[in-house]
Amino acid sequence: MRPKAIVALLDSVNLQKLYPDEIIVVDGSTDTLSQEAINSRNYKNLRYCKVDEQERGLTKQRNKGVSLVGDEIEVVCFLDDDIVLEPDYFYQLMQSYALQPKAIAVGGYITNEIKWGKVNQNYVHQIGEYTYDNYVRKDGSRFVLRKKLGLDANRPPAQLPKFSHGRSVGFLPPSDKIYEVEQFMGGVSSYRKEVFNKIQFSTYFEGYGLYEDADFCFRLLKFGKLYVNTAAKCEHHHNPSGRPNQFKYGQMVVRNGWYVWRLRWPNPGFKNILKWHANVLLLSSLRLMNSLSGKNKKQAFTESVGRFSAWIMLFFSKPKIQR
Repeated sequence: MRPKAIVALLDSVNLQKLYPDEIIVVDGSTDTLSQEAINSRNYKNLRYCKVDEQERGLTKQRNKGVSLVGDEIEVVCFLDDDIVLEPDYFYQLMQSYALQPKAIAVGGYITNEIKWGKVNQNYVHQIGEYTYDNYVRKDGSRFVLRKKLGLDANRPPAQLPKFSHGRSVGFLPPSDKIYEVEQFMGGVSSYRKEVFNKIQFSTYFEGYGLYEDADFCFRLLKFGKLYVNTAAKCEHHHNPSGRPNQFKYGQMVVRNGWYVWRLRWPNPGFKNILKWHANVLLLSSLRLMNSLSGKNKKQAFTESVGRFSAWIMLFFSKPKIQR
């Protein structure tokens, strides 16, 4: 349901230094606008697949796409439709597999969401800043508060603490280095095709599928190593269409967040369980405060209600984890 976005993505694919051997568009639109937009242009090696209601949804569509991949393909890349690639994106991804022979999956790197600065190794950051590998960025207010309360992440970016609530790939700096990780974003991801003989994307994450990428990455860890190549650059042009309402989104933040946390850490220990709940209540309360002073007051309130309701429901009905 994003015809302009998919065309912008495919136009950036057309400019790639290393062009894909195969492009598969799996379209869950309920109209024909995306199909018409794609057909109005000439994209080499492209196959278009329209799915019906039974196969619609992020994880289902990814599994469908994998089933259509040719036998000769060795690496499968996934891109959300609101991504725009830099010309050497695929080249850099494939270089990652050459440089890291044990890699079974490599994530790309979004450049347009965070502003970083270069610093020397002796730089002492302020509480409102975050430093990593001689780079510094502004830290969000929620992370500052978590630092003060002793609830901040205690592992590197893209590696999940035992109480969850870690720092995402966005906290890796634009150093052009390859970092070993435990998770990355599904919308800019790639995998050796052979991994799909072992696992598929979980159907638990239906529809919008929040945290489906973390679920897949955590289940992959037993098979090999995962990396993010910060030289495989792209931009994310956030497109609000096709997303769930804020109440459902708030519920998914908490319920799906619990799911992937306990998938990665089945027995985190009592102290880490308390810290997970403390983080959920803190972040939900901050979202509720946004409804009093933020720009989108109604959306913030609706999301916070979704978060709190999902947290309460966990005491009565926890998701069954598919390992």
